[in-house]
Amino acid sequence: MCVLPGLVDAHTHPVWAGDRVHEFAMKLEGATYMDVHQAGGGIHFTVDHTRAAAASELLASLKSRLVRMQRAGTTLVECKSGYGLELQTEVKMLEVIEEARLSLPINISSTYCGAHAVPKGKTVKEATEDVLQVQLPHLKALMSAGKLRVDNIDAFCEQGVFDLESTRSILQAGKEMGLNINFHGDELHPMYSAEMGAELGALAISHLEEVTDKGIVAMAKAKTAAVLLPTTAYILRLPQPRARDMLDAGVIVALGSDFNPNAYCCSMPIVMHLACVNMRMSMSEALAAATINAAFALGRSHTHGSLEVNKHGDLLLLNATRWEHLIYQLGGHQEVIRYVIVKGDVVYDNKGTMEL
Repeated sequence: MCVLPGLVDAHTHPVWAGDRVHEFAMKLEGATYMDVHQAGGGIHFTVDHTRAAAASELLASLKSRLVRMQRAGTTLVECKSGYGLELQTEVKMLEVIEEARLSLPINISSTYCGAHAVPKGKTVKEATEDVLQVQLPHLKALMSAGKLRVDNIDAFCEQGVFDLESTRSILQAGKEMGLNINFHGDELHPMYSAEMGAELGALAISHLEEVTDKGIVAMAKAKTAAVLLPTTAYILRLPQPRARDMLDAGVIVALGSDFNPNAYCCSMPIVMHLACVNMRMSMSEALAAATINAAFALGRSHTHGSLEVNKHGDLLLLNATRWEHLIYQLGGHQEVIRYVIVKGDVVYDNKGTMEL
């Protein structure tokens, strides 16, 4: 058998109602992400359903998704809000994440992502003002009162969503509240998000399919982690994130599943496999990206992401003589993972495995 650190998923959107399986067919016929978005689908479809859902419904679905991630070896997961786009639903989502954090063994890093999209009927300026003047002050009050724990601030910096200056003002305001900057950038167009994020001292930037050479250099210098999401590039048929260029430039490269209604993947072993095949990472690089580097992207590398004295005892026991089987066997983690352990306690005992 082999022992590995528990896997860390550095980017997920796991709180939502109303799946988008129908949109998968549209994408297979050639519709782009923004085509679906502009047709009233995408994030807006999920926002409508999530606003209408009771907190109890959202909590039940979140718990089942987190348990599924845990069975696939994830012991620390970043969880975003972002399907409310207004105060009441964003708080509802963050409270649901908090409830899951207190009631499940899996470790959670909580992210406020109220600037995930511009709500219907609002301009970018109006949406930005709502985040700055209404949502963030209310969150600050809840956090100060000890009613809510939030770790990170996120915004979707993209053409047709939040522009560079709107994103900058939102991230800066979050930073001043003590939140780590960890945001979506340079996904569909080169927005110079990487350069701006490095300048703001961002802990991490996700996606980066369209990052510039200068952005890569800036991130390496600022020690801003790149959270790469191979599932999204795969499903949307986007250019692959430039993992090799980033690694060669000294950028800290992490991985995330980007679990959401557009990219329905709970499995970090599958994410690592895609990173190796499509982004040309080695298996060792992918393992580091899904453990210690992903923990770094969440500000948790001092407690999680590796097996060291004084860190959390989060680990996997594999029914294999070589750890590489976890990545090599595409979709094979159900058989490869024997035990998942969080803080020294066995939280998943997979009796159905066979020795490989």
